[in-house]
This record gives sequence, C-alpha cells and structure tokens, in this order.
Amino acid sequence: MYEWDEKKAAGNLAKHGVAFEAIYRFDWETMIEEVDERDESGELRCKAMGFLGAKLHVLIYTPRAQKIRIISLRKATKREERDYAKKKA
Repeated sequence: MYEWDEKKAAGNLAKHGVAFEAIYRFDWETMIEEVDERDESGELRCKAMGFLGAKLHVLIYTPRAQKIRIISLRKATKREERDYAKKKA
C-alpha cells in the first residue's frame, strides 16, 4: 500500500525527525487533503494534513497504481494547525 525511496526516507528523518514508517499510524479519517500545486514535476502530488497520535502532521505523497508513494512527512507548522482547525470547524 505504501512505498518510498530509502534515501529520501533517511533525509526526511534527519531533517524533520519523522520516519516514513509512521505512515501506518496516520489518521486518514480526520485528514484534510488538497492537490499540492507547487510541484512542477508533472506528477500529481497531494498534501494531506492529519494526525499521528496527538500531533498534526503534513504528508506529501503521489498516488501510483495501487500504492501511495510518500515524498515527505513532517509535523505541521503553527499556520498549518490554524488552517486545519478552520477547515474542520
């Protein structure tokens, strides 16, 4: 169901302190999702804000066939937390 590049995962862990394996605890039911329009690779990228435990996280991913390819997973910024709260209100 999930896949990722191991080098990218190591870089994400070093930069953001979040392992891609945490995706198995991502709460898809309470997440908010939108297309990430900043990407220019030509590949559809999605931004999902959802919870890992009690903390809001941001997941950037691309759907590929029957899998979700993880690009980035990090804790949400204060601004993203406010945006999430407004959208869920």
